[in-house]
Amino acid sequence: MKIIVAFLVICFQIQAVARSQTVTLVVENTSLKEVFKEIRRQTAFGFLYKEADLRGSKPVAVSMKNKPLSEVLDACLRDQPLTYEIEKNFVIVKRKNSISKSPIADQTREVTGTVTGENNEPLPAVSVVVKGTSIRAVSDTQGKFRIHVPNREAVLVFSYLGYSAQERVVANDNNIYIKLIRAISEIEEVVVNIGYGEVKKEDLTGAVGVVNMEDLQKAPVATMEHALAGRIAGVQVSSNDGQPGEGMNIVIRGGNSLTQSNAPLYVIDGFPTEDAISGILNPKDIESITILKDASATAIYGSRGANGVIVVETKKGKVGIPALTYDGSVGFQNVTKKIELLNPYEFVKYQLETNEAIATYSYLTGPERTLEDYHSIAPIDWQDKMFGSAAPLHIHNVSLTGGTPQTKYTVSGSLFDQTGVIVNSGYSRYQGRVLLDQKINDKLKLFVNVNASKESSYGQPVSSSRSNSGQAYSTYLMYQIWGYRPIPLEGIIAEEEPLDDLATDERFNPYLSASNELNKRMRNTLFANARVNYAFAKNFDLAIRGGINNRTLLQESFYNELTSRGYPFASNTRGVNGGLYNTYYNTWVNENLLTYRNRINKNNNVNVVVGTTFQSNESKRNGYAAQRVPNPELGVSGLDWGELSSLASSVTNNTLVSFLSRVNYNYKSKYLFTASFRADASSKFAKGNKWGYFPSGAFAWSMGKEDFIKKLSFVSDAKLRVSYGITGNNRVGDFPWLSTLTMPYAHYYSYNNQTPLHGIFPSTYGNEDLKWESTEQMDIGYDLSLFKERINLTVDLYRKNTSDLLLDAVVPYSTGYSTIFKNIGKVRNEGVEIALNTINYKTRNFEWSSDFNIAFNRNKVLALAEDQEKLISTVSFPASYTEAQLYLAKVGEPAATFFGYQWEGNYQLEDFDVQPDESYRLKSHVPSNGSANVQPGDIKYKDFNGDGIVNDKDRVYIGRAIPIHIGGFNNNFVYKNFALNVFFQWSYGNDIFNANRDMFEGNLYSRNNLNQYATYANRWTPENPNNEYFRSGGQGPTGMFSSRIIEDGSYLRLKTVSLSYRFSDNICKQLKLKGIDVYASAQNLYTWTNYSGMDPEVSVQNKTLTPGFDYSAYPRERAVTFGVKVSL
Repeated sequence: MKIIVAFLVICFQIQAVARSQTVTLVVENTSLKEVFKEIRRQTAFGFLYKEADLRGSKPVAVSMKNKPLSEVLDACLRDQPLTYEIEKNFVIVKRKNSISKSPIADQTREVTGTVTGENNEPLPAVSVVVKGTSIRAVSDTQGKFRIHVPNREAVLVFSYLGYSAQERVVANDNNIYIKLIRAISEIEEVVVNIGYGEVKKEDLTGAVGVVNMEDLQKAPVATMEHALAGRIAGVQVSSNDGQPGEGMNIVIRGGNSLTQSNAPLYVIDGFPTEDAISGILNPKDIESITILKDASATAIYGSRGANGVIVVETKKGKVGIPALTYDGSVGFQNVTKKIELLNPYEFVKYQLETNEAIATYSYLTGPERTLEDYHSIAPIDWQDKMFGSAAPLHIHNVSLTGGTPQTKYTVSGSLFDQTGVIVNSGYSRYQGRVLLDQKINDKLKLFVNVNASKESSYGQPVSSSRSNSGQAYSTYLMYQIWGYRPIPLEGIIAEEEPLDDLATDERFNPYLSASNELNKRMRNTLFANARVNYAFAKNFDLAIRGGINNRTLLQESFYNELTSRGYPFASNTRGVNGGLYNTYYNTWVNENLLTYRNRINKNNNVNVVVGTTFQSNESKRNGYAAQRVPNPELGVSGLDWGELSSLASSVTNNTLVSFLSRVNYNYKSKYLFTASFRADASSKFAKGNKWGYFPSGAFAWSMGKEDFIKKLSFVSDAKLRVSYGITGNNRVGDFPWLSTLTMPYAHYYSYNNQTPLHGIFPSTYGNEDLKWESTEQMDIGYDLSLFKERINLTVDLYRKNTSDLLLDAVVPYSTGYSTIFKNIGKVRNEGVEIALNTINYKTRNFEWSSDFNIAFNRNKVLALAEDQEKLISTVSFPASYTEAQLYLAKVGEPAATFFGYQWEGNYQLEDFDVQPDESYRLKSHVPSNGSANVQPGDIKYKDFNGDGIVNDKDRVYIGRAIPIHIGGFNNNFVYKNFALNVFFQWSYGNDIFNANRDMFEGNLYSRNNLNQYATYANRWTPENPNNEYFRSGGQGPTGMFSSRIIEDGSYLRLKTVSLSYRFSDNICKQLKLKGIDVYASAQNLYTWTNYSGMDPEVSVQNKTLTPGFDYSAYPRERAVTFGVKVSL
């Protein structure tokens, strides 16, 4: 707020100084036009006048130095038939006695009016001409005009640069309101930010995706990433789960790296960062999002462009009177799905099968009930208690923008407050932004942008466990919600019962635990940059930019005895515990760019950029954790009373120095060439390997400008694009070339029974030969526009080969290490992207337009480490499964496929011989599942090698982890003042490993009193010998991942729906407003899928090698909001 207030004061001071500024004018026999031009050059004032009014004016001869503006104007207009008025930042010049009557004037009448743009913003300097005459006027800064017309049949012509001219018959109207529409020609002149510069869209040579911001901003979400999925072909956007405040996973054209990050580089208002900081931005503040996909577009960012680049430009100030806009909405959220569980009757029946003695006493003889009595007992709906009623959602945005041709400004603020759908969880953000765009003189410009935000997310991460538990799987929140006993006990309030005494794991009352946990993450960010542009010579522009990104992250946690992590379980040696950690991130960047632009002979256009950049990143972390805290009522404030359990203090940094260049050349905008080269030196590599070199080139043929295409009347435009280039990746730690030693807290060793000394051990092995990972990419694209741009098609084919992978390679344990970073391996991504934009139907009152995109990507591992054919990866799951490899990356195959046992249903009675004692023995020709005593109804796996027993040698490919294709389908319907947006997003062909079913469709570890999914009521029994759900206790050996719980993860989601109504101009005028819109928006409205879990967009242990694993994921929310947008 202080920043905003200070900025407003500065703006007002600028205005005051402008009015009192002095002018130096020495002219002789000079026209008024030239005088006005010189005064405008020296001041912040523009001039408005009619050409006809200047006719007959005398040349000016004055000599004045450092005189006030008004005094200079008086001298210039002395003895002239003119007078002037100063209104805001304009000097309005008009004829003296212009209203005096004459015989002609008696035959005319005065018409007044207002001219606005499409969003009801006033348009200054609009030309208003009486058609067929020399009578003209110009609108003032508020869009108002005044003109005399000869008669009622007179036709007024309104024209403004970039807008379609309009004609209006005066008739009997004395006051006319005109709304100008942007001209199609301007749409053709759309410029695209390509990094370190802009080009006209028609002159693009690379594969670039431009997001439709108007549609994206209709989604009621916290960040732009949450609405980005499905908007651009080839850009895969997904989340690990639905935890509020968590970031998104964005992968462009497939993952290049196997063990390192595949996230793109972000460039926000020219500031490059490898961290996704767009969460600090208000989506309503974003002007444009451009996604650079091929090497021609990304190579200018060299070392960090291999994963693609997302260029974000925020909104700038506009010329005009101050415009104040409020855009706010409130709404509610609920979970998109709940899992049906066993009811009390089915639960007790199941308990009698698993542990008859305990269940009989607990549920029958003890409470003196029969099994049938449980038909009439209402269950405890733990999902209902945890997910609760509709969770509120508040989104509020306010902005002030305006300025003159010399000074443009924007001030904005926003609030986003999301209560999570799970008890005691949520996310909030307070954000403010100030931008100043100042033209100091014709050669010098200043741009300043400051963005500050405060974010807070709270609630236990649902997909994480208590690390010091021997049964960590049972400490996950969703395990406790689904598994906790559904039957109330006499005299016990369900929400207040800490744990189930009959449970044989560390299951805790989920509602009690979640309500008492403190897990808060607070982030304060200051993001600021400034740029100075100096046009020191014709065709040359020097841009010097500096920026900072300072972030502070505070993490607080506290778990008292009423939480799962603080309850005195036997394995919880920490007791009541908590922690407090601070992390500081400081980044600065300096960029110096020299741009040369020249048009030669009207046919040759050249644009050359050369520059240097310097960047430094530093992070510091400190904090501590305490255990066995004696006074939990003090919370975090009482941690110093406990025992220190861990201590952290670290600092690290890296630097980058770069030289870059790019040349764009086009001939008649028909033949287009782009070449770029960048050299980067990173401190992350040892001497001799610091530098990386990244060239690229592209050619485009604008076929639409050829005569043989022009003859095809149905073709509006066509362009062929070809590009090739090399980009890099340095996504490793700051010092991977150095070996490290670790001194873990509380690790001591005693020599000869002496006082224990602090232990130290080598933890990582440095590799001085480590160098840049590089990606070479080839792209062929075709753009086609048909039927006066009603149909626009873009097709791209690409192939990326990534070599010298920065691979965290597995090494023999005999080395003393488990992995070492090496440059080994090779990965290929190739595919096709299709984007189609159409105007399906358009009349005066109705329009329907659509955007469709689909992308196919095939990922393949071409090489691994020396003599290595496959790489097997594990996930964190119960101990017996942690070492059971679920994922396989094999040469010639995708980077991740599911690997395990092929499920074949259940053993049936006919698979056994009945023994004299009526027991069952597996027939000799029927393979065993690995258990010592297989019984009817047990799970059955396929014996691939035919040795009669299922073991490690029978593991095979059991599922596809990577989608075949992804895409989106967007529709806009406009009827008069109503607008409807409907957006679908999908993913097809990927599988999900639903690990929840291991626990809740068979009770993997046979835990007492553990509820199950309702589907398990249909388990195998002698009376119900089905082949889908094994019998109670028939899960077979633990540690065997199988295809039984591999599910199709394909889905089609109705992602965003928005309906709005814009009030008529007459109503807005009566209310003295520029515009009023009311709207309703919905997010994640409905999902079509065959996946049985909570949501198919899930990957709780997401990495390139381990995607699509689902266990205890935060539920996806459905949000509905109602809002209003008011412009003053």
